[in-house]
Amino acid sequence: MKLIEKRVVLHFTGFEPLDGVAHRARYERSARQSAAVWGYSVETGTPEAGSDPLSFEVTTGQGAGTDSAGWRTKSRIHMVDHDVFVRRLRSGNTLSQIIAGFRSFTQIVLEGGMLGYFRHAWRFGLFFLFPFLLTALAILLAAQIALLPYSLGFSPWHVLWSGPLGLCFFIFAFLPFSERFHTLHLFADWEMAVALGRMDRADFNEWLEDRADTVRKALDEAADEYVISSHSMGSNVAAHVIGILLEREPDLFKGKRVVFATLGSAILQCALLSSATQLRARVGLIARCPDISWLDVQCLTDSINFYKVPVVAVCGHEDAPPAKMIQIRVRQMLTSEHYRKIRKDQLRVHRQYVLGPDLQAPFDFTLMTSGPMTASVFSSPDEKRIPS
Repeated sequence: MKLIEKRVVLHFTGFEPLDGVAHRARYERSARQSAAVWGYSVETGTPEAGSDPLSFEVTTGQGAGTDSAGWRTKSRIHMVDHDVFVRRLRSGNTLSQIIAGFRSFTQIVLEGGMLGYFRHAWRFGLFFLFPFLLTALAILLAAQIALLPYSLGFSPWHVLWSGPLGLCFFIFAFLPFSERFHTLHLFADWEMAVALGRMDRADFNEWLEDRADTVRKALDEAADEYVISSHSMGSNVAAHVIGILLEREPDLFKGKRVVFATLGSAILQCALLSSATQLRARVGLIARCPDISWLDVQCLTDSINFYKVPVVAVCGHEDAPPAKMIQIRVRQMLTSEHYRKIRKDQLRVHRQYVLGPDLQAPFDFTLMTSGPMTASVFSSPDEKRIPS
């Protein structure tokens, strides 16, 4: 197999309050971990001045130095983050965020999204319900506290102290408690899911068109391989952006080696909405593009993905080539002690796709995006990750 000497990577990040600089810093830390585990060298360059999306170069090489006589790979990483929307959706006061979250909940239920979640991946359905049920229970409990004097037959004037007490319970007890479950952050995530499914918000739509323009420029750089990777909600952004480019230029990737890697993909989070016709059509365009190899990386212990669900077929393209499903195990990537520390934190487990390993494992994000072998080697457990 010919080793990769030059690679272009477009990574669509997940729904996290991190900008391109922060994602690059995480990538650098993870790359150092990976290099120490596998025994190769890595150098993560500084961000290119004025780059949009933020881009930087990663050089990996054999042994202790990148100038050794062995292999040497240079990868240009473009971090396509959507931090602007994470911050915008979290910028309102608590009440407005709660109202927006429950509005999104109602829209998803009415559009058949919740039914689809439980039909295809019941654990994802529970992930959807949890923050809303938790918050609804807290609101009911606060209301019970406020109405306690009435239920005990006291004078209605007692509401002057019970009402504030119920409000204090919600603000000073429930909200701090709920933060350990990232409740308001998840409310914002579902608001973005509705926007990317319905495509009815001008700010999102204009931003996607702009990202398509910037990604198109990045694809002009010559390379042995082009890796389009995406994590979680970023897979919806990636599907829209790459779909927009294929709508404009059906032969855009002709003659290129392109790997589309969706990690812990949440495409069906949006695509199962009845209104998400445009997203489902773009999934079909990507699946039918003969120059794109689609790898769908999934994990059993990650409840925030659609494990063993054929995303292309569920989007209505049963006749299109399916994405190659790759099942990974987080416990294979981490030491037993490390895994025990994180396994109950579902959002932390969900981030492991793009984090560094403790051990050599069948999947490694750094090697997929900066290693010497083509990213397609991760489609088979028998393929080497590092050349001999």
